[in-house]
Amino acid sequence: MIKAGIIGATGYAGVELVRILLSHPEVEKIYVSSVSFEGQNLADVYQSLYGQFRGKMDGKLLTADEVVKVSDVIFTALPHGIAEQYADFCVKNGKKLIDLSADFRFGMDEETFKKWYKKEWQFPEVHRESVYGLPEMNRDEIKKARVIGNPGCYVTSATLALLPALKNGILENSPIIVDSQSGVTGAGRTPTESNSFCSCGESLSAYKVGAHRHQPEIKRNCSIAANKDVDIVFTPHLVPMSRGILTTIYAPLTHDAAERIAQQAKTAGISSSEVVNNMYRDFFAKEPFVRVLPYGVSPQSKNVRFTNFCDIQAYVVNDGKMLELVSTLDNMIKGASGQAVQNMNLMFGFEETDGINFVPSAF
Repeated sequence: MIKAGIIGATGYAGVELVRILLSHPEVEKIYVSSVSFEGQNLADVYQSLYGQFRGKMDGKLLTADEVVKVSDVIFTALPHGIAEQYADFCVKNGKKLIDLSADFRFGMDEETFKKWYKKEWQFPEVHRESVYGLPEMNRDEIKKARVIGNPGCYVTSATLALLPALKNGILENSPIIVDSQSGVTGAGRTPTESNSFCSCGESLSAYKVGAHRHQPEIKRNCSIAANKDVDIVFTPHLVPMSRGILTTIYAPLTHDAAERIAQQAKTAGISSSEVVNNMYRDFFAKEPFVRVLPYGVSPQSKNVRFTNFCDIQAYVVNDGKMLELVSTLDNMIKGASGQAVQNMNLMFGFEETDGINFVPSAF
């Protein structure tokens, strides 16, 4: 049993961590902090938590330093550029840290972080300890890590959808087009003009076209998987729902791959899409949180709400020349807090599904 601390517990990702950890069988105590609500009770900020602390916490919002001192693992759900100081303390004091910001997503590549996040590292040495926390890519490294950089939500949906195709070398190096739609929680809890009801209700809009911070992270993941430089064009969209991401990807097949897939389909008496779908199912067969849907069934965001699942479907289109992929996940769970707990489970040797093995709602 471990003690877990959450710094930034009143943000959307932070309170989702609280909700998940309250039901985690290996977490005995939870400590929470918030600069904005320090000294208050978390149940006064989120009334859904009234009477739900289950002896694991009293709900009082402490200082960050208080939380770090008494916890075995610390989750930092903070603005970019703040988690380093806590990671440095954790490494020096035998604790573990899982960061939900971008601070540790780029390994030792400070230049990319500076370019996209306009911040400099204050504790560069602690980045040598960090591991990128996408279990489907780095499970063995995560098990040994002391500092985890939890992936971005858009990035998780895009990377998981592309991994089998990139690993099997069936895609051209011409730009891969990634279009994603996200619920408004992806913009965070702080009210802004763009996430107000009057701005986003009854509206669908693209934003940060060609300039979204998740683009270099998607490119880095895809280049690692393909073992070559991969070009990505990423466009995010805001949709009028509270949570969820649906990503559609368009990627050209190599000439050899297209011919090989067509021949396999002819031999088996099935479609080219079914051939690729079967390849995806084999690739993810042992992954507890990736569901490759039956051929012809398209992913829907409602089927992964409040779960740690990512649902994927693959199609061969454009007369067999292109691969079209659709993936969906809950941006607050597999895209943030659920994946963070999945990483915690791996780091401490718990069952990977502990606390996050939610059954999806039917509606």
